Amino acid sequence: MHISTPLTVLLAALPALPVLAGQVPVVDGIIGGVPQNITETLHEEATAIPAATTPGKLRVTENSGVCETTPGIYQASGYGDLSSNESIWFWFFAARNNSDTAPLAIWLNGGPGSSSMIGLFQELGPCRINNDTTTVSLNPNAWNEAANMLFIDQPVGVGFSHGTTSVGTSQQAASDTWKFLQIFFADSRFSKFQENEFAVWTESYGGHYGPTFAAYFLQQNAAIANGTISGIPINLKVLGVGDGLTDPLSQYPGYLTYAANNPYHPLVSSSTLSRANDSFFRAGGCRDQIQSCYTTGSTSSCSGAQSFCNNNILSPLAGNYDVYYVLAQDPDPYPPSFSTYLGNASLKAQIGAEVNWQESSSQVYNNFARTGDWMTNSRPLLETVINAGVRTVVYDGDADYILNFNGVEAMVDNLQTQFTTLYHQQSFSNWTVAGRVTGLVKNAGTFSYVRFFGAGHEVPAYTYGKLSRGQAALQMFTQAMAGQPLTST
Repeated sequence: MHISTPLTVLLAALPALPVLAGQVPVVDGIIGGVPQNITETLHEEATAIPAATTPGKLRVTENSGVCETTPGIYQASGYGDLSSNESIWFWFFAARNNSDTAPLAIWLNGGPGSSSMIGLFQELGPCRINNDTTTVSLNPNAWNEAANMLFIDQPVGVGFSHGTTSVGTSQQAASDTWKFLQIFFADSRFSKFQENEFAVWTESYGGHYGPTFAAYFLQQNAAIANGTISGIPINLKVLGVGDGLTDPLSQYPGYLTYAANNPYHPLVSSSTLSRANDSFFRAGGCRDQIQSCYTTGSTSSCSGAQSFCNNNILSPLAGNYDVYYVLAQDPDPYPPSFSTYLGNASLKAQIGAEVNWQESSSQVYNNFARTGDWMTNSRPLLETVINAGVRTVVYDGDADYILNFNGVEAMVDNLQTQFTTLYHQQSFSNWTVAGRVTGLVKNAGTFSYVRFFGAGHEVPAYTYGKLSRGQAALQMFTQAMAGQPLTST
């Protein structure tokens, strides 16, 4: 419930089923579905390598002039070649202020299998796609106002990345991203950032990616420190997770709650709610299947839980509304698509992209669906990161159904960390931006949670009241990157 009442997208669809502004796939008409006849064996698909690779090195196009048009601000795009047949696409934008000393943040969109160009062009990058879908405008609330930003298309096969698509778990994705970052930090153009504070920011399936990547980076740092492995330590200080899927057992009841009683309007009929409620709570239903996944860890039980729960709960409870922004009918044309923009051949040549961009990779998504990674529990890893002293922010938009605040707040309430007691002693406070109430916030130690009023799944893409688009999200980001709790302005 809002203290102040407001005034009133995981992957895009598979190619045959386009969904605007989506990060969760639609498979056989089911949001987040599992393809029929899926096997437990990972599917590897090798795309033709369009250029000579340099395993263990970067291939870089500098200062293309695309997107970031602020005078004097450095940018670079290109590939980190993990091997001769695995190339990760990146796009780096220097901070608009004090780049040499500013922290470095990576941005990862979710899916699994969606491109982080979503975040770049629809949410928080130096430019934002216009409604005409063919041009961009400079974004005054870009996150490189406060940090050096590194957008990464991962795993291999996502977005502009190309090569053998063999990754099928968040843990494997973490390992490949670590390898990429080792290549990035070893490059003479970026080695100066090795000592700078480092952050992981992510959304949607990033509820798995963020905790898994951050915990893995800490583990690798420890192994470097004790001499077990060699490498460049990553100075991880901040983790941010927006509208994330972290702990399905805690979060799936949120679909029942949100569909019935969210800040705006019910999403479905009482009979649809009743069927979904039965599907969750009955013996052998969704709750029992997620618990079986947690207990056994078997790919078949976890994949089966994803199929059952998304068929019977997540997908039907969306009704006719856009799952990423419930104030709009499905599909919401906002944020506008940028596929045409990135499909321009001259632009691709200008930035050094070597393959046709796609918003999502069905191969990568299917690999994750086979392993059942979706229904695994990343909350223990999130707890590890919080307890390690990494400043952690979890945030959500209250107009997002697909990973709604009811589920996310239940996950947060179930965290067991050094700050749990303090967190539960807090009440939500109004969070203001430039004097305007914009959300609800709790801070406990180095952990913060904030619910944004009026925001859909891609929180930085939205505005609220008289604030400019992305202004509130930038305040959150700036405060967290400065090592501060989330405070009102």
